[in-house]
Amino acid sequence: MRVLVTGGAGFIASHIADGLVKLNYDVSIVDNLSAGKKENINSKARFYKYDITNYDALRLIFKIEKPEVVIHHAAQIDVQTSINRPAFDSDNNIIGTINVLECCRENGIRKIIYSSSAAAYGDPEYLPIDENHPVNPLSFYGISKHTPEHYIKIYSEICDMKYTIFRYANVYGKRQDSQGEGGVISIFINRLLNNKASLIYGDGEQTRDFIYVKDVAGANIEALTKGDNQIINISTNMPISINELYKKIEKISGINIKPIYKPKRDGDILNSYLDNTKAKNVLGWEDKYTLEKGLIETINYYKNL
Repeated sequence: MRVLVTGGAGFIASHIADGLVKLNYDVSIVDNLSAGKKENINSKARFYKYDITNYDALRLIFKIEKPEVVIHHAAQIDVQTSINRPAFDSDNNIIGTINVLECCRENGIRKIIYSSSAAAYGDPEYLPIDENHPVNPLSFYGISKHTPEHYIKIYSEICDMKYTIFRYANVYGKRQDSQGEGGVISIFINRLLNNKASLIYGDGEQTRDFIYVKDVAGANIEALTKGDNQIINISTNMPISINELYKKIEKISGINIKPIYKPKRDGDILNSYLDNTKAKNVLGWEDKYTLEKGLIETINYYKNL
């Protein structure tokens, strides 16, 4: 099967591409390398350095590669960037996705697998959050990741194309950018390894659900043949407080530095975790990595950089 992965040099999608190559799928990657890294690209995948907002280039890549399935992860992923540059955010996440969908329509693509976001849910009305939870994004990023879901559903009807839409919990693991506003786990690890105190906003008792990147990659691979026309949460269904998380990272790394507590940030959600029952039932997927196992792999990765 020929699979095209957008954003395949990035944190999550590079692991997906690796998993596909390992299973002998024919893989091509499109990434503009604005956030992705060349060293993340699997050497057995064909790589095109282009932006998905470049429709003419994207059309040519589809004509050359003739993929059967598209796994679409290329996106603007920073919440603050979405707030400061909303047009840039929507251009990448909405218009870019429409470009991908147009190419799918022109080339008779069998299925698209789309990385949406739990940011679509907003402030939880109940926990755990299942796929029927109301959608109420609190940022432009949440809006720009959710809006393509509607386009995908309509394109699916027009083109007789299947889809799976994923809403991820907090993904962490190897290759995650520890700079700027990346995932909290990579930031904590990076600061500990550099003997710097980490910042925790609020009292640290807010809870989140952290899912290891290889489990996310596994869900995408399962969706090649399952989960048609479904929206599916990918998570551990296991909340943990930021304080507990920090203590686990200290223990595994063997480095103890007291964190600095800062005032709670406006708009921060107190508690959030996703129900993964549907993923298990529809995809036959299981999260294989405990938080401890995932943290050990992640910490060892950063230690060896």
